[in-house]
Amino acid sequence: MKQDAIKIFEDKKVRTLWDEDQEKWYFSIIDVIEILTESPRSRKYWNALKTKLKAEGSELSHNLGQLKLQAEDGKMRMTDVADTEQLFRLIQSIPSPKAEPFKLWLAQVAKERLDEMQDPELIIDRALEQYLQLGYSEGWINQRLKSIEIRKELTDEWRKRGLKEGAQFATLTDIITKA
Repeated sequence: MKQDAIKIFEDKKVRTLWDEDQEKWYFSIIDVIEILTESPRSRKYWNALKTKLKAEGSELSHNLGQLKLQAEDGKMRMTDVADTEQLFRLIQSIPSPKAEPFKLWLAQVAKERLDEMQDPELIIDRALEQYLQLGYSEGWINQRLKSIEIRKELTDEWRKRGLKEGAQFATLTDIITKA
């Protein structure tokens, strides 16, 4: 199961995805490059860096993957991503005074995930904090958390009754939405 989230570094959004099966965070490379270079053309910078890494014989750019993350326009798009280890190696290739603070932030994100695995209630606290940072009202946040709780109860019931995640869940969700 993959769970996407937005992490905040110095008021900049970094799209992330937690892969529960592999127990890894994946980070949008474009978002990280934009933070480190402060470039409005981070995609172009990334393409040039990939070319440079390939020319140097680096395996890093070959081992990176793509996952669907939400784009600025709200649509899910394939995005170049790196896991934490790959991201540390990539950061070394980008001259930036923000590299060291970003590495410390990255370590903090990893620590938070480990803490959440020990105490799942921390996930709720962190969600509240992040929604507030993103500018959502407390009323909206409470409604959002309640809808998540209701959806979880509903999908748990579907699982108990033998439904499979995927097509069957999508069909039932579609029916409920239309109703």
